Amino acid sequence: MQKIAQAALRHRRRIIAAWLLTLIVGGALATFTTNRLTVDFALPGQPGDTASHAVISTFGTAGQNSSPLIVAVTLADGQRVGDHAGELKSAFESLATVRMYDQPVQVFDAYNTVDRADRSAFVTADDRTAMAYVFYPITRTPTPTTPADTVATAITPLLPVGATLGMTGTDALAASQGSGIGLGVILELLIAGGGALVVLAFVFGSRLAVLPVIVASVSIPGALLLLLPLTYISDYSFIVQYLISLVGLGLGIDYSLLVVTRWREERGRGLDNDAAILTAMRTAGTAVVHSGVTVAIGLLSLVVLPVPFLRSIGIAGALIPLVTVLATLTLTPAILSMAGPWLDTRGPHRAEGKGWTRWTTLVVRRRWISAAAALAVLGLLMVPFTNANIGFSSADSLAQSGPAYETYSALKDSGVPAGTLSPIEVLTRSDRAPAVADALASIEGVAHVVVAEAGDGHLNRPLSGTGPTVTMVLAIPRDQTVNQRTVAVVERVQDTAAGLDGVVGVTGVGTAQTDFQHAVYDNFPLVLLVLSILTYLLLVRAFRSLLLPLKAVVMNLLSLAAAIGAMVYFWQDGVGSELVYGITATHAVAVWIPPMVFAFLFGLSMDYEVFILARIQEEYRASGSTDQAVIAGLSRVGRLVTSAALILFLSFAALSTGPGTDQKVMAVGLGLGILLDATVIRSLLLPATVSLMGKWNWYLPTAVEKLLLLGPLPPHAPAGTVSGPAEQQHSRPQPVMD
Repeated sequence: MQKIAQAALRHRRRIIAAWLLTLIVGGALATFTTNRLTVDFALPGQPGDTASHAVISTFGTAGQNSSPLIVAVTLADGQRVGDHAGELKSAFESLATVRMYDQPVQVFDAYNTVDRADRSAFVTADDRTAMAYVFYPITRTPTPTTPADTVATAITPLLPVGATLGMTGTDALAASQGSGIGLGVILELLIAGGGALVVLAFVFGSRLAVLPVIVASVSIPGALLLLLPLTYISDYSFIVQYLISLVGLGLGIDYSLLVVTRWREERGRGLDNDAAILTAMRTAGTAVVHSGVTVAIGLLSLVVLPVPFLRSIGIAGALIPLVTVLATLTLTPAILSMAGPWLDTRGPHRAEGKGWTRWTTLVVRRRWISAAAALAVLGLLMVPFTNANIGFSSADSLAQSGPAYETYSALKDSGVPAGTLSPIEVLTRSDRAPAVADALASIEGVAHVVVAEAGDGHLNRPLSGTGPTVTMVLAIPRDQTVNQRTVAVVERVQDTAAGLDGVVGVTGVGTAQTDFQHAVYDNFPLVLLVLSILTYLLLVRAFRSLLLPLKAVVMNLLSLAAAIGAMVYFWQDGVGSELVYGITATHAVAVWIPPMVFAFLFGLSMDYEVFILARIQEEYRASGSTDQAVIAGLSRVGRLVTSAALILFLSFAALSTGPGTDQKVMAVGLGLGILLDATVIRSLLLPATVSLMGKWNWYLPTAVEKLLLLGPLPPHAPAGTVSGPAEQQHSRPQPVMD
């Protein structure tokens, strides 16, 4: 680390120029990079995904990765659907000619299907509204074009006089909140960056507040620039752009803040500028490296899961901590060397926080009570975690206004079952379709079964272009199949279909949940094992301890369970979501959100663990007293950790302002997790448990040192001591217990 710092001081102008070039080039190509990101939630090898690909190759439409558009034609008062059969038939037939993204659509309506319940699946009970399903292909890249616009253009001229057109569906409801691509990320960054500057101005009280923001500002385009060539090798999820941008902002500020704070502290002890930089890099810089590697490991753990879009998020997300570490270790000392004293208009000052000293002293004195209180809070928050309902957000929570919401509300008020939004698609041989439909109609929870009329060209086609003629039988459930508690009907349909002759496969929105359950949650214990072992070994090397890393891993797992519990309480149960965002309870947490929250929070929260323990270890080597080390360590980094947590919280708060309920759920989960970690965990449970463990914190057998190839522990150099021409020595004041 010392060599890196010295190189940064020698080549400071070149380093600043290189990062400036990165900012310009990366910023110029940022939109190009984000445009190459894809929308693809495929689950290779899973039954529903396999059937979905068969549907796509046969009909050109998506089965599992999107829900159909529901087209509703409502006649004027006093008119009935039966009185306009000819006009409505022509209007719905026009939809069969529609093409989206250069692919044909697949249309189911009362005039081209044989319904097991006299076509009541497509006509409301008052006989005023006729409906149709439009299954359309999805594009793998984000686009502002909506299927509803294309459908409206085709059908509107053919509607009966006085009729009104409405369109809804799960995707349509979600899309009504906006696409969230492009400018949304920029606005969220501006919101988060502005909030971060306010916090930093309070922390530093000088122009120095801009330095961490500068480091974050170059890290984000740097990571996007590295991502660009990777998009030509493999597909990367559009979610990456949010996480690189906002997590990059938070980490860039956190890491630079740690180094800059330590630099100010060393100058307050009397070191000159460059000597203070070298000491800050030797101490805080080392903590930054350990933290960055831990965050990267947390994200890379997603690679263990057999889900391409989660793997892409893990790989691309790991770029941001690595780039941020590089920027912190090079750009921060370069700027401090050139302009540090000028930026720090308040001048050197001592780092001890009297408030943090008093607080930590109280925690250490009441260590058992403090630990019990923290565990009680975590236990209460973990109760909702055990009640988590994994699935998708309910339709009521996807939108609160707009044409799609109004159409959905009108259909619901007319008695149309909520399950109409999530039909179960059974791909079967056309000659076996009537028999399959009869078998499915008797399944508990199925409201209607619809099968295409024989000979309808756009609903009966050769399987994958060359196989036997197939069609889709639609089983419409009574309830929307969006979570673990409502997906049972999908499993019953799958079980029944498996025993029927001619069935190719079952797909639809509901099967995505069962597939995700098998692909992700059945493999999640492996993720936990790999992540815990790698993190533990890394921290054993970093802190030369067996118990401290174990405590850190266990504490992080408890913190994550509590954070997800808080997210369940806030969103699934709706305690806070309607008050803050005007969104009703989701009744479920989207299947992909817990793994994402887990991977990011595990790494991000470990930041604070590393920051605090690194300083406690340094203080322990100076004083030889664990309690004094805890008090002195937190008195010096407590304010930094809370400031860093607040900045990260602002980043995730900015992310929650974007469109999409699921995006808000993830952002709130991350934000609540960060606040919980910085308060209950790092400010209360961590100092209490370190104090309780005493000398056992630093236990590491010689055999383990040899196994991990650890060299001898270097003699402790008190703060203020540096090697080289600028060597100066200052005694360290010892913390005293009141």
